Amino acid sequence: MKSICVFCGSSIGADKIFASTAKKVGKLFLKEGIEFVYGGGNVGLMGVLAGTIMDGGGKATGIMPEFLMRREHADLKISELIIVSSMHERKAKMSELSDAFWVMPGGLGTMEEFFEVWTWSQLSLHKKPIGVLNIDGYYNGLLKFLNRAVKKGFIKKPDRNIILVDDNPKRLLKQMQAHYIENRKGKQIEEKT
Repeated sequence: MKSICVFCGSSIGADKIFASTAKKVGKLFLKEGIEFVYGGGNVGLMGVLAGTIMDGGGKATGIMPEFLMRREHADLKISELIIVSSMHERKAKMSELSDAFWVMPGGLGTMEEFFEVWTWSQLSLHKKPIGVLNIDGYYNGLLKFLNRAVKKGFIKKPDRNIILVDDNPKRLLKQMQAHYIENRKGKQIEEKT
């Protein structure tokens, strides 16, 4: 995996653990040589990650619709800032530039991005790993809901299992790398036939 798109908050959150973990994720990406793809803002958890990666000499690519440049404070200090015309174009570009998706705490935008790439995977539009970093149990309620949806017959178990979850960045990355390698093997077999 060369690049990971991270969906996370344009807010820092109420607890210090969110920002401190975002810094750890940034350092982990630097250590592993992973390019960071994200929404392009310099505020909130997005800004913490981008700042950590840029300060460490890594590569950060932001994708931002023009109408959000002031609201989300476009980060002009990152490696590359790509300006697009719509939210849909933003997500399509993020997907194009990424080998995997990483979800951290965030609000409505984060949820919307997460559910869209998960749906794309369920529809076989991509086979990229989707990892949820469950910092301080942030996603416990959502995960309980998703498991209930499986139990009640609204989400199929294989579709629920698309999502990889851990509360430790290193372990989550390891799971995602294994998933990526396995899917690359399948893709190579398909290409040969």
